[in-house]
Amino acid sequence: MAGFRFTVQLSGAPTGAAWRDLARKVEDLGYSTLYVPDHLDGQWGPLVALTVAAEATTALTVGSLVFDNDFRHPCVLAKELASLDLASSGRFEFGLGAGWMHTDYETSGLAFDAASVRISRMEEALQIYQQLFSGTPATFHGEHYQVNNATLTPEPHTPGGPPLVIGGGSRRVLTLAGKYASIVSMVPSLAAGAIGPEVAAGGVADAYLERLSWVKDGAGSRFDDLELQIWTAFAQITDDATSVFEAMGPMFGLTAEQVRSAPVALCGSVPEVIDQLEERRATFGFSNIVLHEAEFEAFAPVVAALAGR
Repeated sequence: MAGFRFTVQLSGAPTGAAWRDLARKVEDLGYSTLYVPDHLDGQWGPLVALTVAAEATTALTVGSLVFDNDFRHPCVLAKELASLDLASSGRFEFGLGAGWMHTDYETSGLAFDAASVRISRMEEALQIYQQLFSGTPATFHGEHYQVNNATLTPEPHTPGGPPLVIGGGSRRVLTLAGKYASIVSMVPSLAAGAIGPEVAAGGVADAYLERLSWVKDGAGSRFDDLELQIWTAFAQITDDATSVFEAMGPMFGLTAEQVRSAPVALCGSVPEVIDQLEERRATFGFSNIVLHEAEFEAFAPVVAALAGR
């Protein structure tokens, strides 16, 4: 089984100095990676945030979870990513998604096309990125993109381009993730366009077993080479996890046991959480764990116990 890696997803800080300090704290606590999302709400711009975080640290990997494919043309974004990968000496992971948060589209005036269209557009973009990062000129003529003999400069530090992370919860996106990605980030279905109660209902163990089968379908013989990542929606260190699960279950129409076994939830004492993570790695293959700013310091003992093991 793959050794554990732990990632923190952050959105920004009050000042540049505070952001640098936050990145250094993430690194000092043993986390592997700092991720920034890509939305038009109250967060820093991801490219600048990731560049500053990489510059402020020495070993921390930075990445996007995930860039919205609709926000930037692949030829434009590829140049920025190659530059960041080069500047960070390869400490960058490229996360890409089809876009899901409807408020991003409402506020910007971008067309919020049907999911089938957004995913098709992302699939075309993936083929363009593959060509660009291969070191040869890219030519692609599809329904959504027309690229003619495009070259990528500068060359990225990482041969073949930075590791590709594809995140999602639908069959089609996870099948694409199995086909293209190095890291597959599994989340509940975001078809509603916002985070709501259905996220918890879609975060139960059986739903993730089904999602895992979709990744396998897309990956075929390369499945064993994939790193499987789980994005957590709720994480808490506590000595009374039973009370937490019993309180949360009725809120989402689930039993306490369903909440306890849901991969999106991590709750318990440090030893209990360690047991949960080892159990989920054995069951689902999840070795890359995404936490958030509110809890990453409290989870430092878990990271210290499991990172790399």
